[in-house]
Amino acid sequence: MTTATLSSTNKSSHTFADMDHATLGIQLRQRARDMVSNLKSRQQEAARLGRLPDATIADMQENGFFRIMQPKRWGGFEMEPKHFFDVQMTLAEGCMSTAWVLGVVAIHNWQLGLFDDRAQKDVWGDNDTTLISSSYMPVGKVTRVEGGFRLSGRWGFSSGSLHCEWAFLGAMVPPANPGDAPDYRTFLVPHSDYKIITNWDVSGLEGTGSNDIVVEDVFVPEYRTHRSMDGFNCNSPGNAINKSPIFRLPFGQIFVRAVSSSSIGCLQGVVNSFIEVNKSRIGINDGAKVAQEPNVQMAIANAMAAIDECKTVMYRNFDLMMEYARQSETPPMQERIKMRFDASLVAKKCTDAINEMFICCGAMGIFRSHPLNRAWLDINAGRTHVANNHFKFGRNLGATSFGFDNQDFFL
Repeated sequence: MTTATLSSTNKSSHTFADMDHATLGIQLRQRARDMVSNLKSRQQEAARLGRLPDATIADMQENGFFRIMQPKRWGGFEMEPKHFFDVQMTLAEGCMSTAWVLGVVAIHNWQLGLFDDRAQKDVWGDNDTTLISSSYMPVGKVTRVEGGFRLSGRWGFSSGSLHCEWAFLGAMVPPANPGDAPDYRTFLVPHSDYKIITNWDVSGLEGTGSNDIVVEDVFVPEYRTHRSMDGFNCNSPGNAINKSPIFRLPFGQIFVRAVSSSSIGCLQGVVNSFIEVNKSRIGINDGAKVAQEPNVQMAIANAMAAIDECKTVMYRNFDLMMEYARQSETPPMQERIKMRFDASLVAKKCTDAINEMFICCGAMGIFRSHPLNRAWLDINAGRTHVANNHFKFGRNLGATSFGFDNQDFFL
């Protein structure tokens, strides 16, 4: 197992401890900006390894990125989501795999803050830089036993798993009483209780190392589980001790952004490269300047508009959710359904934009050495995530607008 963690005296937590969040946000974004060049140079290594280089994880630890939404009690900054996703999008300009791993792994530091305090102590008691991977696929087989559950199963797509010492794994808990509804939960499992199957052989997002995890009949205490309904109601066991409004945000609305927002930053990196590559390029067939072609000009305009729209909607929605959280309220159901659709649209908009630019690159774009090639693969791969299926969530928004029942509770 390749693990890049620092001691609990990580200097970033001390460096930033006394900053207000606005100033801290600027500092974190600049640190992310400073990493972009190195991330670009490490893309091939990440693809070859099938995971992020240890140096990249160490850099993100050192810069405090995993702490952005972590509870203060454990050295975190407890910042609003918009600051975290600013950092994620910035890193994605250099490497979308890096941003993807940061997105899902660092969000787990926020989710662990929703668990019973005993679970938080289990993970961070000796080292508050310990990281958690996940697979929320509801494939686990669960048996109720005294004090908790027996858990077995094989989960796919656990991004960043080779850099983590714990995992969040999804499963349906059978009803305690006849006639009760099944209870979806996230199970917190230490690495000593699972195996990682290194089967990540893909095109696009190769560096995420999203391997399989196998668990064979292990005991998970009750306190190391998190009920989906508690996350939905914004009333989790961790709220008893982690009082910041960010821990009263709906779990579903936070996690889905972790797997969509890296596409925005990656597209911004493509816009930068596209302009640089085509500013003085001459077409092979007609000898004309590529930058003067109407379809090229329109492609870059559409991409810039998509980035602006995706960011604007995301910031608006997070501001709205924070308003509710500060008042100890939850967003109304229809607003949550709309915000869920907004998040899923990001991947479509970014994919449409990069595909248009990719075509404008001509046959040169299919070479792996082309500046847009890897980003094209990454953004299209990201769109395949189940949370980015805009059609499913758009239909739900349309149906509920007509008065039909809501079909989605990951909100």
